[in-house]
Amino acid sequence: MENSIRTTLADDGTVTVTISGEIDFSDADEVAQGIRDAVADWSPPSVVVDVRDATFIDSTGLGALIEGYRAAVAAGTGFRVVNPSDTFRRVLAVTGLSDFFGLIETIDAPSQATGA
Repeated sequence: MENSIRTTLADDGTVTVTISGEIDFSDADEVAQGIRDAVADWSPPSVVVDVRDATFIDSTGLGALIEGYRAAVAAGTGFRVVNPSDTFRRVLAVTGLSDFFGLIETIDAPSQATGA
């Protein structure tokens, strides 16, 4: 399944990276790069990765989120994963990444779109 990554900037400077589709070996590099680009391009106070429309994640997808987390931390940027499906939430819980990613149930939509 094709993956889509959309980046938006909120009025408060928070960048939201919205991922739809599968996060697996075929697009993990694209996901990690999208998060790294969000951090580098905007130097936001926080990056939020919205996985509401993500349909699947495997170990390489988890690795991509970890890479994004590391890029954010290295830049002094906060990092959260939000809006997981029940299946996605179970994967994060089993791997111990729920707390690591500051998992939050839902967030409001960003107020200003600025990226692809």
